[in-house]
Amino acid sequence: MDHARFADRQARGVIDVRRGRDALSAISESGFWAVVATFEGAVTAVRFADVEPLPLVPGDPVLLEGVDWDPLDRHWHSSLDRAAYVSAVEEIRRRIAAGAVYQVNVCRVLRHELDAGADLDGLDALLRRGNPAPHAARIRCREGGLDVVGASPELYLSRRDGRLVTKPIKGTAPTAEQMLPKDHAENVMIVDLMRNDISAVCEPGSVRVDELCAIEEHPGLVHLVSTVSGTLRERVGWDAIFDAAFPPGSVSGAPKSSALRTIHDLEVGERGPYCGAIGWVDADRGEADLSVGIRTFWAEHDEEGRRWLRFGTGAGITWASDPAGEWAETELKASRLIGLAAGTVTP
Repeated sequence: MDHARFADRQARGVIDVRRGRDALSAISESGFWAVVATFEGAVTAVRFADVEPLPLVPGDPVLLEGVDWDPLDRHWHSSLDRAAYVSAVEEIRRRIAAGAVYQVNVCRVLRHELDAGADLDGLDALLRRGNPAPHAARIRCREGGLDVVGASPELYLSRRDGRLVTKPIKGTAPTAEQMLPKDHAENVMIVDLMRNDISAVCEPGSVRVDELCAIEEHPGLVHLVSTVSGTLRERVGWDAIFDAAFPPGSVSGAPKSSALRTIHDLEVGERGPYCGAIGWVDADRGEADLSVGIRTFWAEHDEEGRRWLRFGTGAGITWASDPAGEWAETELKASRLIGLAAGTVTP
């Protein structure tokens, strides 16, 4: 059955599916919508008839009742192997030295073949128990081609009471003591980018930095998180918001246009929902919560009909980056969630 499940609500009963610019127009008008936007900009919105508060909290043992998930064997294929990723980091550092770009988030997408009948609801339950996340999401809609499980720690955009909020994450380490000066510099750079992005749709003078480089603890690692907010101009729709601020700055780079060109040059294949936007929009209430699609699994079929589970991981590269260290960061970010899927990490 098609359904959507978020951190605090769940929805059933699909009554409409929209795509592209039509989706952005629809979510600005009326209804409760589950939204998935790929990093490349393909937006799918699914309208649900029945929405109710979610009674369970992350970590509730009930989430594991009836779980049907066969652990994967860890035979993952990466779009960039270690040598290719290190080479990409070195090339970005060369471009930074030449003044072409300041920071680039370079990523790789892992894939693992899935049985045709594997149900990602079981994986969702494992993640909610073993890796609780503030922006957890499960969206399944056959007509919309969506089969997504997200455990994102990062808020892309929240909309409430006319206020737009974004909380970019830049800086990752096993512990707060291991955070580097490079991590703080990277966070400040992206905060400046996000201030500029949302200023295009907010009232002049209303954009502010509410918190800078706060430490947030998540399972197995810590992040630096900042908060930027602004008052939306009247009658601003989601098409204008996406034009101004998509893709998220924390997973692209600065300047954004140069970073996107570099990503196109160095990465292999599309990111898909990874690094895009995943969440919900309640157009009737003028509210929304969209996460950055990190720590996210999704299933899809290839041209030969085989079904694949995909998962992305990446790191922000600056001049101060150590190529081997950035590869290690991608492994750190992936290790717990891949371990849960494989049954090697206990929820």
